Amino acid sequence: MADSDHGAGGSAGGGKAASAMLAIGELADRIGVPTHVLRYWETRFPQLRPLQRSGRRRYYRAEDIALAERIHHLLHVKGFTVDGARKALSEPNGAASAEPAAPPAATPVAASHGVSVEALMALRQRLAAALR
Repeated sequence: MADSDHGAGGSAGGGKAASAMLAIGELADRIGVPTHVLRYWETRFPQLRPLQRSGRRRYYRAEDIALAERIHHLLHVKGFTVDGARKALSEPNGAASAEPAAPPAATPVAASHGVSVEALMALRQRLAAALR
C-alpha cells in the first residue's frame, strides 16, 4: 500500500487524514486554482516551499496547505495584489487586519449611491434582454 493510504482510516469518500501531504493537483482542486498558479505562487511567496520528490513532484505539508489557503484568500477573496499579499503575510499579525491594496471599483461607487451591486447587475440583465 502507498504511504498516503495509511492514516486515512475509514473516512467517507476515501479522503486523506488531516496531517497527510497533498500532491499539487490535490491542493489545486482543494482551493480551486490551476496547478500552474500554485507553481507561480512558489516563485512569489518564499514561505511556500513544498517538498519535491523524485521527478520533481511537489508534496504540500499541512503548513504549506494552510499558507496556500491564506494566499488564495488574500488574492481572490480580499482582492490583494501579489505584492500586497506578500507584505501582509510578512507582517507579524499575518494580514489579520490588513486591507486590500485596491478595493474593487464597483463597491465604493455602489455604496456611495446606496444601490447594491446585485440590484445593478439585475438592472443590467433586464436592459440587455430588452435590447435583444
